[in-house]
Amino acid sequence: MSPQKRATLVSSSVATVLVIVKLLIGVASGSVAVLASAIDSLLDTLVSIFNFFAIKKSEEHPDEVYQYGKGKIQAIAAVIEGTVISISGLYIIYVAVEKLNSGSVTTLLTPSIIAMLFSIIVTFVLVKYLLKVAKETDNLVIKADALHYQTDLWSNAAVLIALGLVYLTGIDAIDVLFGLGIGIYIIYSAYEIIQEGVEILLDRALEGEMVATIGEIISKHPEITSYHWLRTRTDGTTNYVEFHMVLRPNMLLLEAHRIADEVEDKIFLLDQKKKWIITPHFDPYDDEEVNDAILNGNSLLKKNL
Repeated sequence: MSPQKRATLVSSSVATVLVIVKLLIGVASGSVAVLASAIDSLLDTLVSIFNFFAIKKSEEHPDEVYQYGKGKIQAIAAVIEGTVISISGLYIIYVAVEKLNSGSVTTLLTPSIIAMLFSIIVTFVLVKYLLKVAKETDNLVIKADALHYQTDLWSNAAVLIALGLVYLTGIDAIDVLFGLGIGIYIIYSAYEIIQEGVEILLDRALEGEMVATIGEIISKHPEITSYHWLRTRTDGTTNYVEFHMVLRPNMLLLEAHRIADEVEDKIFLLDQKKKWIITPHFDPYDDEEVNDAILNGNSLLKKNL
């Protein structure tokens, strides 16, 4: 089992335990903050289970139908996860407003505080583990999961503070205010996850610094006259690079292939956590104008005629 899949199983198991603890205490005490946290943990469980199958699919080898593999499933999972997080935030806000209107009172404060302390400790350990796996694998789904549980860690801390203040002051509106704050924060935290997933689905280029370094590697090769049409993208697991490099017109194909191998070897070293698919094109002269014309549905040949 890959570290990514193992991480999703661990996170879903932890989230299930937290759901049971928080839900029992939240329903019994009537605390909006605790109940909101329980709902969030329930969604965590569902998302982590979904992430497991998303990672499993993304790791499948390319075939005749999906010739580039299914790596973008990770991006789809990230968008879905971010959307689910946003919906949970909206629901928490709704529950807080309902409690404010009904004027219900929070009870069982001591068990609620103990439950949230337990939740914070367990979530903290889980976040450390997920961040470690995310760093080792650079997997988008695990990074999203780690970010999700980081927001849970902060929201759990906020719930604990709210319960403590209600316990000390007896002002039950504090529970509602913290519930509203947690809901807004959860929605805000989901934006980054959704944005990264959408950008991958839209074939956003690699980071600017990475692209500049790739261009520098190509241009610095002593036998490459120039290059053009450098294009990059990623599916979260594999980086794709293609470019046209201008070589001596009378160069043997064997020499050109050797030069391409030398350039590719240096690009591979830029990020050894990712797979790379690099497609160089050999040109005897700079044909960028021709490429641009074809891309735009034009033909320089017809123009010249």
